[in-house]
Amino acid sequence: MTTDLVNIALRKAGRSRIEEVDFNNLPFGKHFSDHMFVADYADGQWQNLQVVPFDDFTLSPALSSLHYGQSIFEGMKAYKNEEGEVLLFRPLENWKRMNESAKRMCMATIPEDVFMGGLEALLRVDAAWVPTTTDSSLYIRPYMFGTDTFLGVAPSKTYRFCIFTCPVGAYYTKPPKLKVETEYIRSAPGGVGYAKCAGNYAGSMYPTLLAQQAGYDQLMWTDATEHKYIEESGTMNIMFVIDGKLVTPATSDSILKGVTRDSILKVVKSWGIEVEERKVSIQEVIEGIENGSLTEAFGAGTAVVVSPYSLIGYEGKDYMLSEVPKENSLAHRIFTYLNDLRTGRSEDTFGWMHKVV
Repeated sequence: MTTDLVNIALRKAGRSRIEEVDFNNLPFGKHFSDHMFVADYADGQWQNLQVVPFDDFTLSPALSSLHYGQSIFEGMKAYKNEEGEVLLFRPLENWKRMNESAKRMCMATIPEDVFMGGLEALLRVDAAWVPTTTDSSLYIRPYMFGTDTFLGVAPSKTYRFCIFTCPVGAYYTKPPKLKVETEYIRSAPGGVGYAKCAGNYAGSMYPTLLAQQAGYDQLMWTDATEHKYIEESGTMNIMFVIDGKLVTPATSDSILKGVTRDSILKVVKSWGIEVEERKVSIQEVIEGIENGSLTEAFGAGTAVVVSPYSLIGYEGKDYMLSEVPKENSLAHRIFTYLNDLRTGRSEDTFGWMHKVV
């Protein structure tokens, strides 16, 4: 890794806001750390790399990304081990995926030294913001948007890349209730479902709101053609335990290739548990709940890590998921393993953890 080759300027905040934050009560995405990393792309290269105080941007009303949606992001987390060292979980996978999103959205790609150099410089200056309280972490948001000022449907020639962070607690306080979505879609074959672009999330808000008004917490997205096969759940990948196997929809250009998803599959395989990546129909899931062959359903993503579901609503009927004792569930075993790995309490046999130096 060549993070030492980039020159990053540092302008520190005059006063830290860390004393204003109750680290025993961390709502998700509400408190922001003192600094952010910014870099600009112009004339074919990344320049003006700097860590500066977290503050507002001044933007033109004609900013191309506000009109035509050239905006992408990633989600990551930092943790501390017992020695107080800051640890990142598989950060190069996020860098690779961000560049895949950039290519799909016709945006500039980010060199590894700019991404990792900026990330490490930011975490070094804001290391005190990485929480150590139970179920907490420092959420990291790298994102990029087009900065040309013009009205015309064409790729921007200039971009801004920014990373900011926020200390967070648990995303869900109780197992969410899912509603199977059979009218609206999250993505379609040939679209941008595999990219983390802003429009994917904007388009999901209205059907999610309708589900919440009906008493559910999130949606289970189905395929755009038949609404027969399960794709994702809310903003997460989804997994099931069926007949003792871990079953999850195979990734495609309409399903995000989650870093947490990939990690879980590798971990579970190493435990000798059979894994199936394939099409999963809603009918198979409902029948599995009814006959007892489906014992767990849970979401997997950076924000939640692992989130078990309590019920699935389909065609006007709610199907309760069996209450497996927490200590016996695969979801809990996975969560505990990944949490111990990320905080340095267990051996990193996969070589996934990256220490910020």
